[in-house]
Amino acid sequence: MAQDIPQKETEYPDGSVRLRNPHIQLMDQDILYHLALGSESHDLVSMFGDVKFVCLGGTPKRMEQFAFSIMDEIGHKLPAGTTLLDISRYSYRYSMYKVGPVLAISHGMGIPSVGILLHEVIKLMYHARVRDPIFFRIGTCGGIGIEGGTVVISEDAVDGLLRPTLELPVLGKLLQRPAKLDKKLARELKSLASAEDPYDTVTGRTMCTYDFYEGQGRLDGAFCDYTEADKMHYMTQIHKAGVVNIEMESLSFAALTHHAGIKAAVVCVTLMDRLKNDQVLAPKEVLDEWQSRPQILVSRYIKRYLSMKGRLSLDGPGGSMCVKSPRRFKLVQQESETYD
Repeated sequence: MAQDIPQKETEYPDGSVRLRNPHIQLMDQDILYHLALGSESHDLVSMFGDVKFVCLGGTPKRMEQFAFSIMDEIGHKLPAGTTLLDISRYSYRYSMYKVGPVLAISHGMGIPSVGILLHEVIKLMYHARVRDPIFFRIGTCGGIGIEGGTVVISEDAVDGLLRPTLELPVLGKLLQRPAKLDKKLARELKSLASAEDPYDTVTGRTMCTYDFYEGQGRLDGAFCDYTEADKMHYMTQIHKAGVVNIEMESLSFAALTHHAGIKAAVVCVTLMDRLKNDQVLAPKEVLDEWQSRPQILVSRYIKRYLSMKGRLSLDGPGGSMCVKSPRRFKLVQQESETYD
């Protein structure tokens, strides 16, 4: 059965992240393989202790662009002669950029990829003693009854059977975790949509699938054992159930952040209306502008928060390495380069 998590189990009294894994404290070193970081090889408190916002998106390029964009928005200045550093470049899997209190990280595609990343990012928050972090997923999706270019703030995340639960086989048993997003955070984001934006910003239920083609009812995959009428009936039914978009990460993102007691939101832009077509037909320059729209909304939230805290115009390195042990650093680098 899915159960809610008491707050005292997910954070310490000062708001820092508490891991729900007693084994970590007994380890000589916790190697975050897919981020090319380690709890004893790197000074994670010095590197990440000031983080407040963790922004995840699909591709390394998109998150690099977001890192440069948020740098301008919050007035973060790098020392002369330096540039942003991909902190996880030795992993060859994910990319991570740090801009003051903001982390921008690529999560790849699908529930397994974002799940692996979240395990390690949540552990990173713990090792760095980060207090009350806020997580965002910034991405793309297919709309249901809404036009391409529309920004969608997820109220709930459900699977292909409309269940708000992530199911995961663990030790031969089916584990269920509720996929819950922060309602207040979603409302705050919606309030930041401007009447001057040349596009709509809506809220609604997000369906997360395990597959891009058959799992989303597409007609253009290598296999298709249903008719167009079958597809349209299904799309109409989920639309009536409040589903406004479909993507492939929100269920895991919502379930793992909720299980960790971390405030989180999902903001995506639609690339097409799935009631009209399956393929992305908009030109590249249009898609590039559309994909900036969720970033703009999240940037508004971050900028407003920092303005209220008096933390704009921050100076500092763009994700510099703080190595505690050169020997362990080399070990972590080697492990991350070879670990599957």
